Amino acid sequence: MKTLKTSTALLSVTDKTGLFELAAFFKELGVHMLTSSGTRAFLEGKGIASEEISAYTESPEILGGRVKTLHPKIHGGILADRDNPDHVRTLEDHGTHPIDFVVVNLYPFEAKYRAGGLSPSEMVEFIDIGGITLLRAAAKNHKHVTVLTEPAQYPEVIAEVRTHGAPTPALRARLAAAAFALTATYDAAISRYMFEQYPGEELPRRMPIGLEKVTDVRYGENPHQRGALYRTVADSPLLSMEQLQGKELSFNNYLDIVGAFTLARDIGENGVSIIKHTNPCGAAWCGDVLHSLRRALQTDKVSAFGGIVAVNGTINTDLAVELTQMFLEVIIARGLDAGARAAFSRKKNLRVITVPERYWEPPARGALAVLVQDVVLYQEEDLGFPELDALEVVTGRKPSDFEMMSLKMAWKVAKHVKSNAIVIGDEEGTVGIGAGQMSRVDSSHIATRKAYDAKFSLIGKVAASDAFFPFPDGVKELAKSGITAVIQPGGSIRDQDVVDAADEANVAMVFTGRRHFRHI
Repeated sequence: MKTLKTSTALLSVTDKTGLFELAAFFKELGVHMLTSSGTRAFLEGKGIASEEISAYTESPEILGGRVKTLHPKIHGGILADRDNPDHVRTLEDHGTHPIDFVVVNLYPFEAKYRAGGLSPSEMVEFIDIGGITLLRAAAKNHKHVTVLTEPAQYPEVIAEVRTHGAPTPALRARLAAAAFALTATYDAAISRYMFEQYPGEELPRRMPIGLEKVTDVRYGENPHQRGALYRTVADSPLLSMEQLQGKELSFNNYLDIVGAFTLARDIGENGVSIIKHTNPCGAAWCGDVLHSLRRALQTDKVSAFGGIVAVNGTINTDLAVELTQMFLEVIIARGLDAGARAAFSRKKNLRVITVPERYWEPPARGALAVLVQDVVLYQEEDLGFPELDALEVVTGRKPSDFEMMSLKMAWKVAKHVKSNAIVIGDEEGTVGIGAGQMSRVDSSHIATRKAYDAKFSLIGKVAASDAFFPFPDGVKELAKSGITAVIQPGGSIRDQDVVDAADEANVAMVFTGRRHFRHI
């Protein structure tokens, strides 16, 4: 091992993982260790001596620990340029040690944010000030200082010191980049919390979005693209779900999981959704999950091949056996009984996921950010269906109770279908879905053709359109096939022409006053 050219390290950590090993290594090399009170007590209990920061600075910790490292002897020792004679002379004049290692983790603000339950006054106590300042100072001066922000970094630093006598410039630079990334995501979490506590009438001028890698995925949308799952500070079903078996999830799997889960959640208890390439290819809301699956499959068995199924309920043995007869990428559920687990275990590659109960009720609010060519498009998430409590019947004929119930369910599915979207259904589920077409008439054609291919009669069925009909032709097309009721937002300059066409065909029509375009 080469001789260590450094002499002083500052250690102040809340996460004590690996701390003993790192401190023992510093002790072995004769490194002078400056420590906060909690870190010093931990090391003393392990038989490792250190100097408390307050003793070194001759300034006690004050304000209940809010101020302890904000001192010239600390930040001068970190920020001094060792190649600048004036800086070196200043340190000597003030009896200040050059600090060559800064080992710091931050107060657990993000963990407290996710856990919830704390008041704003309690939360502010978890906003780290001294630690953030130490990290930024050390990262800025990474030419001379090694900054460590998490225990996973300790072994590589120890190995480089043993080999080279000090961490290499490349490693110090990488650790500095990691420190700045940590401080950025930490501040983003605080900013998001504050915006949530005190929202304004407009979206904020600056929207910091801190991202932390959770896991790499097998690849991106295609095998030649790298991909990973990152988290913001907010809680998410994607991060709390439990994968019980199966292969590693891919980028596309995650996209489809979100689509299948959110649709099944919107349908309600005992609902089943089937997603293929982010679009629903079937959904049903029968009285039990087994019948819901069978009905959802009827809409488009061909597209369901290789799809993702979400079950808003518990999967029992009978349902699991039926699911194993199909080729599916992922199955999502509230829960599984023992028989279902045994049935699924025979298909080793099948990914089976459960999502905790608390996520199956739609949240009151949420946000969606999409990265497009290095620009972030941000919007409030499209949540809930308040419009269903204030529907306007615009035709001479009112929908029957049966039609109205069917319309509301088809409307919920249409929100999850890429625009232009047409969903045809009845009291139990979908019978035809037309998705993602440039023309609403084309979507109508596809929805009716899918229904015919699935051997459904369209007589007495209902249809939902995610946005208004710009011309009467779409409604005429649906009426010709036997559709008796339509739900749509309204709002076209030709609304009256569309309503007249519905009246002429004796089709009941309701306006929601709200559209649900889905482009992403």
